[in-house]
Amino acid sequence: MIDHARDLASVREATDRLLTAAAALDNASVAAPSRLPGWSRGHVLAHLARNADALVNVLAGRPMYASAETRDADIDRDAPRPLEAQLADVRDSAARFQAEGERPADWSRTVELRNGVTDAAARVPFRRLVEVELHHVDLGIGYELEDLSEDFVRRETDFLTDRFVGHKDLPSIALNDDKGRTWATGGGAEGDPVQVDGRAADLVGWLAGRRDGAALKTTGGALPALPPL
Repeated sequence: MIDHARDLASVREATDRLLTAAAALDNASVAAPSRLPGWSRGHVLAHLARNADALVNVLAGRPMYASAETRDADIDRDAPRPLEAQLADVRDSAARFQAEGERPADWSRTVELRNGVTDAAARVPFRRLVEVELHHVDLGIGYELEDLSEDFVRRETDFLTDRFVGHKDLPSIALNDDKGRTWATGGGAEGDPVQVDGRAADLVGWLAGRRDGAALKTTGGALPALPPL
């Protein structure tokens, strides 16, 4: 069962952790490249702030973004700001998200995200947690996939493998991590089944597009190329 209140608390903790780490940067390092192609650290921080406001819209029953073009333009607009402005924006937008999440609401209701994707309102806090945790890694400032909690890695692996179930471009894939956990995904494309084994951090990194899968062991065929998230 999804515990949205627990996830909201985890979002607060993860945000505080990110803000503390990012406060050690300076303006030059904020303008430097992040681990995401084409994005500076400023882009990552700007995206985190605008995503918090977008998820407030989702919980309030408004469109997540006015448009894809507006989303991208807002990130590009905010990316060049100095560190102090970036931190204040992430902090203030996070507070708005927490306030919206603490309002009395029907958490079983269905909400709409981008591109017509729908989900239970109760899953929105975990979606925000994914944004904060993975983009903290993307900043490239000492926080790695190995630093993520075991519970988070399991849940994110559950989410991503479920997302790829039946995908038309993926054969059947069996995944096994070093904790003895197993998942099945893919299955929408012809081809022999593939087994993928590796450490939990390497598996979630591959599924989330943060690692190329070179550390994973495959049986039955080559490591499949995952479609964009």
